[in-house]
Amino acid sequence: MSVATGQRLLEIRDLRLYYRSSKGVLQAVDRVDLDLPRDRSVVVVGESGCGKSSLSKAVLRLLPRNVESYGGVVRLDDVDVMKLSDERFRREVRWIRMGFVPQAAMNTLNPVIRIGEQIYEPLILHRRARTKSEADDKAREAFKMVGLPADFLDRYPFELSGGMRQRVAIAMSLVMEPDLIILDEPTSALDVLTQANVMNLLKRVKSEIKTSFILITHDIATSSEIADDAAVMYAGEMVEWSDAGRFYLEPLHPYSQMLMASVPTLYEDKELAFIPGQPPSLVDPPYGCRFKDRCPQRFEKCDEPPPMFDTPDGRKVRCWLHE
Repeated sequence: MSVATGQRLLEIRDLRLYYRSSKGVLQAVDRVDLDLPRDRSVVVVGESGCGKSSLSKAVLRLLPRNVESYGGVVRLDDVDVMKLSDERFRREVRWIRMGFVPQAAMNTLNPVIRIGEQIYEPLILHRRARTKSEADDKAREAFKMVGLPADFLDRYPFELSGGMRQRVAIAMSLVMEPDLIILDEPTSALDVLTQANVMNLLKRVKSEIKTSFILITHDIATSSEIADDAAVMYAGEMVEWSDAGRFYLEPLHPYSQMLMASVPTLYEDKELAFIPGQPPSLVDPPYGCRFKDRCPQRFEKCDEPPPMFDTPDGRKVRCWLHE
């Protein structure tokens, strides 16, 4: 996938992450390509279980013990970080160049350690602050950016609401001033009002600082708030890549079209659709197009694996209809 605008920050090629399971090898991320320019946000959408969270783990090398196969190219500013040792990646890339807000991040805070101490630690460990006082100043700046009072640094996580803890998690990803922040379902465990507040926060942060975002979510409506580009995953594969404006108005892949048809809108009275059937097993995905058994536009050629096609307007789609 080529970068349409801006200098490329992240380039992913042929990325795969397979897990061992009791039923066989599970192909969670299968030959995924993705490009991200500087100062832009890409939203990765798809149903639960399609490989979105595994994609974030593959990029950040946060791998579980049951990995069967892991490989590909992940270039950050033209440096293939996949070739770095685990220690060097931890010391030079994770949190330094790539921040992370994990799924259910509000539950990842240590409940018996004050919030400030949890934020100071990476600053001092990675020598972004020489003293606790300097770390405190940086933490206060991050808290101001996410709309939290500085005295929350002295509190314990259990003293904060779910939305406030989510803001703390975002502040922790910002405090190291990374080039890229990956957010994995940052609003999934929050009520609707808090979801809106968190997305408004991300919009403001995006406009104020020069950081790129990868937002992983199944909430298409909410994701449109900060998306510059949109990527769609299905059954471990990337099936569409587009600038956000055209994607939300005119998706190309039949799966993307059915996803958008299931989303309610404020300004249009439409009958909501649904996608029949179930996603295929990632242990034994079907040969050919992985969406073919649920696709209303299926034809003979769908029994062959489709490549990613370039469209005349610069988008990409994995579907024989766009050959």
